[in-house]
Amino acid sequence: MSTTSIIQTPTPSLETSKAYYQKLGFTEIHADQSVFFSDEKVVVEINPERFARPGIKLFSSDWKTSLQSIEGFCKPHSIDGGHIVSDPSGTWIYLMDGDGPDFKNDAESSILGNYMGVSLEVVDMKAGHSFWAALGFEITMGSAEQGWVAMQNKNGTGISLMKPMSCPHLFYNPSLTYFNGKSNLEVIAKIRESGVLFVEEITQFNAEGVADNVILRDPGGLGFFVFSD
Repeated sequence: MSTTSIIQTPTPSLETSKAYYQKLGFTEIHADQSVFFSDEKVVVEINPERFARPGIKLFSSDWKTSLQSIEGFCKPHSIDGGHIVSDPSGTWIYLMDGDGPDFKNDAESSILGNYMGVSLEVVDMKAGHSFWAALGFEITMGSAEQGWVAMQNKNGTGISLMKPMSCPHLFYNPSLTYFNGKSNLEVIAKIRESGVLFVEEITQFNAEGVADNVILRDPGGLGFFVFSD
């Protein structure tokens, strides 16, 4: 089957990044001679090209209308097979022409738990909403006025936008987000056992000072929020 969205991560060392995702329980899948890992709900492409940046790859047969709609936010940069644009958070979005890579994604869940989309911190919430709406994303929860909004396109790709000063911890744009409720302590224990290091252990939300939320970052700079909610 063809995928309609991919999270791209660069790497200083392909083997180091592959080992990182293997430790987290992601499954390697193959297509188009590129390196992809999946945890069933999200596909991550490890791109060793030196010009690669963390970002989101979206695929469509026609980006003309969307490119016209986002002209007020940024100037698209043409690349082989599509365009690069930047959303109001500064995250690179790769608008790729045609279908995404064709592969069988039979991966199982990683040790990170329940994937809930990509989180982005933006200074201008209204601009963030307008940008993503121009790419076909619709609000599923929250609102720009509330300072948090979840959006999704027709293919099921989800993003969450957060206003400034709402997240009292490190924040990397973009970050994959996992919500595990009460089972998050068990997930954190599995991450410790895997040998993957935490960038931050968050105790602020726990009255007993327990680290019940953690942040990771892969070798290429892509963030991971592994939170209870």
